[in-house]
Amino acid sequence: MVHLMRHGEVHNPEGILYGRLPGFRLSDRGERQADRVAEALADEDITVLLASPMERAQQTAAPIAKSHGLEVITEPNLIEAANDFEGRAFGVGDGVLRHPATWVKLRNPFRPSWGEPYAQIAARMRAAVDRARDLAAGHTAVCVSHQLPIWTVRRNLEGKRMWHDPRQRQCALASLTTLVFDGDQLAELRYREPAGSSDPTVTGA
Repeated sequence: MVHLMRHGEVHNPEGILYGRLPGFRLSDRGERQADRVAEALADEDITVLLASPMERAQQTAAPIAKSHGLEVITEPNLIEAANDFEGRAFGVGDGVLRHPATWVKLRNPFRPSWGEPYAQIAARMRAAVDRARDLAAGHTAVCVSHQLPIWTVRRNLEGKRMWHDPRQRQCALASLTTLVFDGDQLAELRYREPAGSSDPTVTGA
């Protein structure tokens, strides 16, 4: 079994799309969310813990590492999706969307044209999931990642198209998307929010 965990809330008072930018860490609320998930997973047979190299993911993984006596293995394939708009405000009638020079980046939402292609995100996330499953064979693994990569690989595993409305993502802060395998085949997908719900359109990821 592999839990795909989204990191907790990030300290982002300017409300920018931070993407892969350094220096964005968990807020106080985000730290509490990470602690709640660690408590929810305390009795599970977790033997492998992988996390995106981003600071917020490493911080989110830390309470689980502590409660299970594990090392956090940094997995580059779990990193946030690349995005040409990172570092700027992003919204209809605000930020980058007011500038015609940026519209060319929005020409193909099915790929998407503003950042890392969905197919590439899904492929690297599946590689991370496979690694976690194999390392934890017979036990449970946790992979701490980001909203878009988790949602993209979920849709890929479910055989759904990967382009989508971001407002419809089921991937709250510190949520768990659980993949249950029979051998190397996905047998069941579960979702839960041990730290509570959050707006899927929250800036960043």
